[in-house]
Amino acid sequence: MISRIAPALLAAAALGCCLGAHAATAASTGVGPFSQTRPLAAPTEALAMPANAAQADALPSPQQIMAVPPELLAQLHENVTSKSYSREKRMKLLVEFVFSKRGMGLEYDASVTRTVAETFRDRKGNCLSFTLLFVALAREAGITAYVQEVGQALSWYQENNTLYNAGHVNVGIEFGTDKGTIDLDRNILISRGGPKRISDKRALSHFYNNRGSELMEDGRIADAKAHLDTALAYDPGFSPAWNNLGVLRARDGQRALAERDYLAALRRDTSYAPALSNLVNLYRAAGDQARTDQYMRKLQRAQYGDPFYQFLQADQAERNGDYALAATHYRRAIRLYDKVHQFHFGLARVSFLTGDTQRAQRELGRALALSSEDAILRNRYQAKLDSLRRWSKAAALAH
Repeated sequence: MISRIAPALLAAAALGCCLGAHAATAASTGVGPFSQTRPLAAPTEALAMPANAAQADALPSPQQIMAVPPELLAQLHENVTSKSYSREKRMKLLVEFVFSKRGMGLEYDASVTRTVAETFRDRKGNCLSFTLLFVALAREAGITAYVQEVGQALSWYQENNTLYNAGHVNVGIEFGTDKGTIDLDRNILISRGGPKRISDKRALSHFYNNRGSELMEDGRIADAKAHLDTALAYDPGFSPAWNNLGVLRARDGQRALAERDYLAALRRDTSYAPALSNLVNLYRAAGDQARTDQYMRKLQRAQYGDPFYQFLQADQAERNGDYALAATHYRRAIRLYDKVHQFHFGLARVSFLTGDTQRAQRELGRALALSSEDAILRNRYQAKLDSLRRWSKAAALAH
């Protein structure tokens, strides 16, 4: 199998990607409209705008989203396709072209969801924009490439020292029976539920939903509604778009329609936390205590069964100095999902801080075992474990 593209080859930016905000607008991770292996230069039936899609001046067609500018095509030929007929070699050249300073020098930017042309113009992109650009160029180079959804990911945002629980996407590639993954975001700490290849319509729904959420935040309600309607025209089962449409209705004072949209999101995904949280807020504002309590219980059940949510709660409790509460949440996260070294390392920290050095050593050992594929991280955990063992031995001798 093809291994994950080495991080050293990806001169990626230092921040996270495409967040979904719980209890507010839940912008989906962004992805691009394609699943075939050929470039999308001409309209296809799969990519045609739905006849019932709302129209607005700011609503791009799939072909406008995916259009590769002539200047970029020329650079692709010069830097990639003219240098080798081997798809494997072209893949390496493409990675270097997209990320190296000698090429595009693509950097991370979460401020806006960009089309391929806009990403090339700005040399910036979030996980949506990167995926659109990279897959379009890979296909121009004759490489089988497609969008992959990751169900959940934890990202580290350094500018406000915060962890985020969100969806994520990246690029999948195939060479015969071999498969690999390319990812812009080097700050993804943990991923769960993927990667999974998605359909053209699902991909389009992601794109228009992302744009709709951004337009809503800018106060462009008509344009936001047009994008969200289009997202649902491509994939009526896409919960994030139903949730965002509900947020738009609630902000416009249309509480009954907002309730309908949140419930539609839950019919597609019964544990979708943003819609559950928004329903709690909606019923609380209306003074409906019975339904507030009903959906609060559902939200709490969803959160109780979500290891990433438990990890975020543990992280917050640890920051607040409540190490006993942090340990409770870390243990819960581990019971739900035992394969994440960060969960064990967190429990090791708070165990040490509360004097339980035996558990701290045990959890550090588990974190070390789970980080075996990352030499730098493995060395870091080994050093901490050795230090803790020396400290424990010295403490025992002192007594």
